[in-house]
Amino acid sequence: MENPLVLTIIATLFTWAATAFGAAAVFAFREIRQQTMNGMLGFASGIMIAASFWSLLNPSIELSRELHWLPWIPPLIGFLLGGGFLWCIDKILPHLHSENEQPEGIKTHWQRSFLLVFAITLHNIPEGLAVGVAFGAVGSGIESASIAAAVSLAIGIGIQNIPEGAAISLPLRREGLSRGKCFWYGQLSGFVEPVAAVGGCLIVSSAQGILPFALAFAAGAMIYVVVEELIPTSQEDKHSDAGTVGALIGFAVMMTLDVALG
Repeated sequence: MENPLVLTIIATLFTWAATAFGAAAVFAFREIRQQTMNGMLGFASGIMIAASFWSLLNPSIELSRELHWLPWIPPLIGFLLGGGFLWCIDKILPHLHSENEQPEGIKTHWQRSFLLVFAITLHNIPEGLAVGVAFGAVGSGIESASIAAAVSLAIGIGIQNIPEGAAISLPLRREGLSRGKCFWYGQLSGFVEPVAAVGGCLIVSSAQGILPFALAFAAGAMIYVVVEELIPTSQEDKHSDAGTVGALIGFAVMMTLDVALG
């Protein structure tokens, strides 16, 4: 089997490239209709919800059984710690979820365009961590972990990164930035995924006992992002049904990927 760290880097380079592909929409469009954007963000939230269970929480439960622990304790602790970690980050670091909202976190004089980029960059951290932990679990020789499941997770994260890339570059264009800068900042938001993934992979590869906690931690962080940012943004204005339908489709796509490949 290939080195799990190498596989992690390859997988997250793919997810980063997917973000860049989405950010490149700024070269073709000046803006996307709100209905379409709601559907795209709903789709991303559906993928993340499905991935949180099938690719992270369910393996955490199975792994807890293999390690002869109460199967609900590590997933519960890890899940709450992951959500709590993102909650702390959300309260401390300055960011902006939508151009129509007020900045959150500590007060800052940063431009609104930078705060928009920072918001997406923050929630790419758990996505990268999830991929790194999944491949690290395979490298640890855990029976319930499979390379196919880790690959399906990376594919799902990559697919949902496409609308996220567009969700950065197009609002930045409306803020008055050039197309080149909009694309640059959009793709740059995905750079944190390989960094977080490598860290996650190295940690779980060296300490098998924390794997069920780490898997659930990534799930909790991802669910926090979905509930805090993606779903509310996808429900903006009168086209909220587009976000709902998008979430259903995204969930179905990720569920299919994970069950078929994993």
